[in-house]
Amino acid sequence: MIRSPLMTVMTDAVTKAARSLKRDFGEVEQLQVSRKGPGDFVSAADRKAEDILRAALEKARPGYGFVLEEGGVIEGSDATHRWHVDPLDGTTNFLHGLPHFAISVGLERDGQPVAGVVYNPISDEWFIAEKGKGAFLNNRRLRVAGRQSLDQAVLLCGIPHIGRGDHERFLRELSHMMVNFAGIRRQGSAALDLCYVAAGRADAYWERNLKSWDMMAGLCILREAGGFASDPEGGDDPARVGAVACGNEYIHRELLKIIRRANPASAAKGA
Repeated sequence: MIRSPLMTVMTDAVTKAARSLKRDFGEVEQLQVSRKGPGDFVSAADRKAEDILRAALEKARPGYGFVLEEGGVIEGSDATHRWHVDPLDGTTNFLHGLPHFAISVGLERDGQPVAGVVYNPISDEWFIAEKGKGAFLNNRRLRVAGRQSLDQAVLLCGIPHIGRGDHERFLRELSHMMVNFAGIRRQGSAALDLCYVAAGRADAYWERNLKSWDMMAGLCILREAGGFASDPEGGDDPARVGAVACGNEYIHRELLKIIRRANPASAAKGA
């Protein structure tokens, strides 16, 4: 694990929020049988976890700004640093009692991700990274998988749902992915998807319509594990664009080629 003042600040804040989320997750199963359902309860759990994270991070680094899922952008006196905070990445999973969700806290310095913590409180898995110090899962150093063949590779993705995203483009891109990859999975947490590629549990990940708080921590973890990430068109700032394609060097390059073939009009326009 990384022993640094910054990582201590981040993991302490996440630990406090995780206690609250874990307690609330234990109540979801009971709420599933009610007529009203657990939606309002989960929204309150999300906001409560965010308040805990903000208070802890603000106390430790009072000048840093915030980009919060619930609270929006909060400018700090230190314009070079901003926390990107997702208190509950995988809300739909949480809502249905599926134990695949995470707290994600990423630190941006001068526009670049420099530290990240992604924690699943149910599996007790800590994914952490600090720029130049490597990436870790609990006490194990992380490296992306070394596969060089798409027909042996597993691809993670996000699927646009009702009222969100370009469904036609997704289906077009998916049809190209299906004939190239050994398997395709949709897990429901962008932060954990990035970490799973960093850990070699999957070989690639692609998704659009994301926010910076979904990705800032995971991007740092992935890159410190030797991974390559861009937006799906090959740009170098996926957090700003809100879309990502990633893998090891070879898989990432091939993934971008598939996306270009699926969108010939866009590729021609950009050429």
